[in-house]
Amino acid sequence: MGCGWSLPRRPAGGLRVVAAETSLVDGMDAVRELRPSLVMLDKAFGIHAVMDLLKTLRDTRMDTSAIVWSSSVSEAEALRFLQAGAAGVVRKTASLDTLINCIQSVAAGNTWMEQEMLRESDRPVRSGHSPLTSRELQVMELVERGLKNKDIGQALGIRTGTVKIHLKHIFEKTGIRGRYGLAISGLKEKGLLSMASVEPV
Repeated sequence: MGCGWSLPRRPAGGLRVVAAETSLVDGMDAVRELRPSLVMLDKAFGIHAVMDLLKTLRDTRMDTSAIVWSSSVSEAEALRFLQAGAAGVVRKTASLDTLINCIQSVAAGNTWMEQEMLRESDRPVRSGHSPLTSRELQVMELVERGLKNKDIGQALGIRTGTVKIHLKHIFEKTGIRGRYGLAISGLKEKGLLSMASVEPV
């Protein structure tokens, strides 16, 4: 299957598929013509192509939420998809219940990702550690938006080396490892990311 294009909220309150396409170009044409509420994108089309389509959806301000569907997704890739505009990321190996949970959550306006995609980032931010300074909070906010150290330094008027020092302190204080874990924890803490754990079979 290439792209599944689904329309939630029909009169009966369920979901209905309005188109299924085998290329991103045809899929985008279907989105423009049919204006679905939700679209599923297969990562197999290529990360860059999917990222470009997500940005197009965001830039054209279409009221279509996107879910990226993939055989395997790393934590870093999942965060990149969310930062590019995806509202959900789910694996092809997920159970039917998990897939439906993802679709329903995104259709309801939430951002969704499987708990299984996370590693160290599942630790709560600032639990039992020293509070973050206002500058560290600013750095954390920019990391959450996907900015690189150089861009964070330019935005805050500080050197890249100073950004690295702030990140080191943030990781020490929060107990989170890595900028992807930090970004995902920030999204979860703000209630912008719904998490679902996969039940063992």
